[in-house]
Amino acid sequence: MSDVIVAPETRDLEELARALAGWLAERMPQARDVRISDLAYPRGAGQSHETILFEAHWFEGGAARQQGCVVRIKPGGFTVFPDDLFVQQYRVMKALAESGAENGGVRVARPLWFEEDPALLGNSFFVMERKVGRVPVSIPPYAREGWLRDAAPEQRRTLWRNAVEQLAAVQRAPLDGLDFLAGPAGERGLEQEWAKYNRFARWLQDVEPLPVLDAALERLRGLWPANQPEGLVWGDARIGNMMFDENFDVIAVMDWEQPSLGGALHDLAWFCVIADTMHGPASTYGAPLEGMGSREETVALWEDLTGKSAADLEWYEDFAKFKMTCTGIRLGHLRGTRMMDEAAMAKRLKVG
Repeated sequence: MSDVIVAPETRDLEELARALAGWLAERMPQARDVRISDLAYPRGAGQSHETILFEAHWFEGGAARQQGCVVRIKPGGFTVFPDDLFVQQYRVMKALAESGAENGGVRVARPLWFEEDPALLGNSFFVMERKVGRVPVSIPPYAREGWLRDAAPEQRRTLWRNAVEQLAAVQRAPLDGLDFLAGPAGERGLEQEWAKYNRFARWLQDVEPLPVLDAALERLRGLWPANQPEGLVWGDARIGNMMFDENFDVIAVMDWEQPSLGGALHDLAWFCVIADTMHGPASTYGAPLEGMGSREETVALWEDLTGKSAADLEWYEDFAKFKMTCTGIRLGHLRGTRMMDEAAMAKRLKVG
């Protein structure tokens, strides 16, 4: 597999090690001789937040201790989304970790500390435990090369089922105690996600007028879905944001940077669209991956596991494509490139 680092911003890792060692020593008053080693950027993932892996070493109670960690730093100049949900990202992960994965809960890396003060690293950041496993990365695309491409069909089948089980576990998460995820005006449900991406479209058009986005929103509003089951929105639901062990079981569900109380079907729709694009019939990365469940199988399993109806999923899939288009446009703005012309956008968004 190609060895590709993808990061929005980078920094001097030796300097970061010194800063983090002093910071951790203050948060672990019983620790002595805190030392940081093995700092590295993740490979093939992480396009919106600066994310760095490291090992923390210290002595406590006369014994040597070690903890694998990840530091995730709030974006500065490279801001992909208009809504600042950095604190919410940490809090929802903490809530899910505390609810536990033992009884069918969501498997997340345990958040350890949050630092609001930007003085140390230039912006707020948090540290969480590091999980060790394999991720189906996007760069290079996992359907083209790498461990999942090389896996046997029955192994892919196991991975697919385990991924959908975690996707469903998100919808079994209790919403009590998650009121901090409501929208700026207290919105919940579909209206919350709708308002969020209307803001996104307006934000983009402050830089570049794009009538195709307005037309797409008008079309979607005119086809408003009747089925709006409540639920937690993960925000970037795909196997590329899951980590797997050697048995193809899910170790961690990652990247909670755009959570909301927007409803159950947003994540299912996003998952299905990404799966089709990356390794399904519409894949641009080669032949579909044998063993991965079809859209129909994914929907049926998700409905069975959640007890919720996926009626009107086609609308949510179209909305997911709108969200992906907004994100792609923004990434193009940040990189000074055009990721898709307006004609291609119009075709994707079914307007014009």
